[in-house]
Amino acid sequence: MTQQLLMIEDDERLASMVSEYLRQGGFEVSHALDGASGLAALQKSPPSLVVLDLMLPDMDGLEICRRIRALGGALGKTPLLMLTAKGDPMDRVIGLEVGADDYLAKPFEPRELLARIRAILRRSQDNETPVSAGAQPLMRFGSLEIDRDAREVRLAGQAVELTSYQFDLLLAVAERAGRVLTRDQIMEAVRGRELEAFDRSIDVHMGRIRAAIEVDAKDPKRILTVRGVGYVFAKQQD
Repeated sequence: MTQQLLMIEDDERLASMVSEYLRQGGFEVSHALDGASGLAALQKSPPSLVVLDLMLPDMDGLEICRRIRALGGALGKTPLLMLTAKGDPMDRVIGLEVGADDYLAKPFEPRELLARIRAILRRSQDNETPVSAGAQPLMRFGSLEIDRDAREVRLAGQAVELTSYQFDLLLAVAERAGRVLTRDQIMEAVRGRELEAFDRSIDVHMGRIRAAIEVDAKDPKRILTVRGVGYVFAKQQD
């Protein structure tokens, strides 16, 4: 079944060129010129992934990303790759903080965009595979519950909103509770990040996860930073 992509980009020439390249790569591609029409298209015909430009005429990509995540459910977890024309790394960090799964700075090679899209979708497909024998479908750490089958996280019985990639990151460290993991080991466990051998954006995602599951994200008790190494998920939690 051909996967559907939605591209929200106001540069018609760029969108046309990239869309044609992605179609040659085996995808169906629809295009919206602004945020309002993009959000409407998303809800009318949910895509497998959204390619979202940061700079749009009616609202910026950050606001669109926030609105998509606020939809909740499967629609709110739609994988999202953000395009930015700005060179400031902070723009990329903010994009990840509001819920983008990945980013790519303009100008970019269409081949790299295609590779990143495939990597994100491959992670999504991997998430649908059956739980391996012996794996716990429901993991409990004090008041924190991680439900593999439903791909849900609950804290004290209340649902926690995470993107698909953030759920994968949390699951990767929780499965290895008590073990110190480098960023590379975490990315290897999650898979799909082979384009970047070392990606500091993982720190941004971890920050978002902490904000969702920690009592005090500035003084975390569940996901701890091991300076100069990486992260460790605490075995014993309240």
